[in-house]
Parts: sequence; C-alpha cells; structure tokens
Amino acid sequence: MRIRIAAVGDMMLGTDYPENHLPDDDGVSFLAHVTPILAGADITFGNLEGVLLDGGEPGKKCSNPNACYLFRSPSRYVKHFVNAGFDVLSLANNHARDFGEEGRLASMETLAAAGIHHSGLEGDFASFMANELDVVVLAFAVTKNSNMMLDYDFAAEVVADHAKRYDIVIVSFHGGAEGRNVTRLPFAEEEYFDEPRGDVVKFSRMMIDAGADLILGHGPHVVRAIERYKNRLIAYSLGNFATYYGISVEGIKGLGPILVVTLDGAGNFVEGKIHSTIQLRPDGPSIDDDDGALNLIRSLSIRDFTTPGIVFDPDGSLSPAPRIFGLP
Repeated sequence: MRIRIAAVGDMMLGTDYPENHLPDDDGVSFLAHVTPILAGADITFGNLEGVLLDGGEPGKKCSNPNACYLFRSPSRYVKHFVNAGFDVLSLANNHARDFGEEGRLASMETLAAAGIHHSGLEGDFASFMANELDVVVLAFAVTKNSNMMLDYDFAAEVVADHAKRYDIVIVSFHGGAEGRNVTRLPFAEEEYFDEPRGDVVKFSRMMIDAGADLILGHGPHVVRAIERYKNRLIAYSLGNFATYYGISVEGIKGLGPILVVTLDGAGNFVEGKIHSTIQLRPDGPSIDDDDGALNLIRSLSIRDFTTPGIVFDPDGSLSPAPRIFGLP
C-alpha cells in the first residue's frame, strides 16, 4: 500500500480588509494552472494564512489598518480550495487569529462544511482515511492557542500518541525566522522581531523520532532545504505558494514548490517530485519553466546537509540516496 501526498506552503487568495484586495474574477481562476497537479494526489495539504470570514473585527490592536498585515478572505473562497483538490489545511500560524479566535473558529466551520479537514487550534487534529490508510495531520505553531511547537517534549508526546493509532502521521509546523535572507538553516533557535520561532531541525527530527512519517514546514516565506531522516522526509519550508496580496512575492519569495511525496504503508519515503511554481501578480501560481524552486531547494539541501539523503533528478524527481554508513 502506498499513499501520494501533495504539499504546498502559504496561501491567501485575497483579502477584503481593510479594503477590497480580491482577484478580478473573485479568485475563480487563481489556482487553475496548478490544479491538475494538486488534484492528482491522495492527500493535498496547504497552509492557510488569514481567515475565511464574512465581516468581523480584528483580533489584533492596530492603530492604522492599512499598515497592518491582517488577512480576511470571504467564506465563499473555500470553494476555490475545494475545486483545486485540497483535503486538509493548517490553521496553525500567526495569521489564523487575525480576527480573533472567533475568526479561526469560523474558518474551521467553513472548511468542515466544505469537506476540508483542518488542524491548528490547540487540541485540533485532522484524522481521515486515504487510500485505505488511517491518516492524521498534526499542525503546530509558535503562536497563542495553537498546538505549541516550542514545547518539543509535549509535541513529541502528542506525535507518539497518534503514531500508536494511525498508519500515517503527518506533522506540519509554522516556525523559523522570516525573509529573503533566512533560506539557510541555522541549526539553532530562531527569532523574528524578538518572538521565539523555534529550532526547526531539532523539532522536526524529534517528531520523527516520536513516530511522525512526514514533516511539512512553512513560515519563513521562502523555501528551505529538504532532507531524508530515518527514511522520513522533512521539508523545512515550502515558501509562498498562492498569496494574492499583502505578502511579498518579489524575487525568491515568489518561488513555491508543489512537493509530491509517495510513502509506503509504514510511512517510509519511496519517491517524490518537486514541481516548481512562481507567482507573477496579479496572476496566481503557475508552473515555472526555469525550475527556480527546485534549483534553490537542491542547492540549499546540499549546502545545509552535505548529504541530505535524497537524489535530485533534473526533472524534479526525488528518490532515496544510497545509505552512507553512520548516518541516520
């Protein structure tokens, strides 16, 4: 038994707060160029930045709304995620509570009503059947009322508990510093504007040690390295994928992979592929013929890990590298 998972990074399809910054066609075609890839997987995952909410007041104090980064997409935009093939979204990030906990709860209700699973609120995990396997997605973040990433031991206990009951355990995290200059992994605790953002390598490896089968990172708004650890795949940041407004897509910030991973029934990494996409506003993500995301991820993986345990083929295909004695 095998399972095929497609994963992308940050998504925010448009906001109507404090002014209308929504796509001209109301987002109908925003994901059209990438839908065939997304819809072809057994499970399709992404990180939802902001809320799906009609009206409501910001949950953050902001003297000038035009200078704040608060994202509110109309609840009807959930249909764009459905039509693109998304099965589960993370609500564990610093924008999930832009309109208070009420906003995140509204997003959860909207997603659930549309048949999309979610994880992010403390104690909220997504469990479902896919390809005859019991799957659970556990989304962690460094932000209030989320499944807390910074308590590594507690997070590992959560993962270990679910690993006893599910065939496949997928862990998502929102962590690490932000910006075009943080593509390299520091192998240390990170901060952003004095906010602790975790040691993403320590966290990811601890979660695999506890029983996780796939780690999907986001938060830095740029891509980072991937590695194979104990025959499990870790993607340290999937970057920006579909962000219509308010999140910079200049230069490397506009590069976002669709990472497609095949696992066997025990969670081992079998094969994968990086489909490089690029955002050129006002359009949504499209396939990048220059393979910017692939080339950057490959370079970062080799520089950060020397032997990341993965073979990168020119067409974006990924396969396990032959094991080197002494490495996990």
